[in-house]
Amino acid sequence: MEIVSAAYIISSPGYKDCPPADKPEYAFIGRSNVGKSSLINMLTNKKGLAKISSTPGKTQLLNHFEIISSDKKKWYLVDLPGYGYAATVSQKARNNWGNMIESYIRKRENLVCLFVLIDSRLPPQAIDLEFIEQMGEWQVPFVLVFTKSDKNKPGATEKNVANFLGVLSDKWEESPPYFVTSATTKEGRKPLLDYIGGLNRSFTRL
Repeated sequence: MEIVSAAYIISSPGYKDCPPADKPEYAFIGRSNVGKSSLINMLTNKKGLAKISSTPGKTQLLNHFEIISSDKKKWYLVDLPGYGYAATVSQKARNNWGNMIESYIRKRENLVCLFVLIDSRLPPQAIDLEFIEQMGEWQVPFVLVFTKSDKNKPGATEKNVANFLGVLSDKWEESPPYFVTSATTKEGRKPLLDYIGGLNRSFTRL
């Protein structure tokens, strides 16, 4: 599958303000500064579609993009606020984000899959593991996307991915699907898009 067009639609303060739930929807989330905007721009092949900032916590709303793919399917890609600490953001604002994200993830009817981004340069981070455990408790379908593989020395990405999956195996009977990506080299782009294409084919209109 290939993306033919990608267009920004709307930024919403809550799931009730999102566009009609009439298309399959895929949301991307991760710790602040994990490279989410860069990944979205790489997947859509549209530089500047998702705004990139050096300041963690820049994304504060639910940002919807309408995608048309080569299989003539229309679907939504959603850029969610990052979870975790952002030094420039107040505690109240972070709490509001948390409530907004939880409501969206648990109540958005057409959300097919959540893509949880993990920095492949780092050892397993508690904040990522806690978020994934929460997804399990909420029974939300998700996959892992390891980012920034090009920033690692040879072999480091595989080691860090294996370490992360190893920690998950302590509590999970089966590891979730995962992809290794680089916004710079476009590693993982085709497998990830093909995965979404497969989910699109099985989507039942609400």
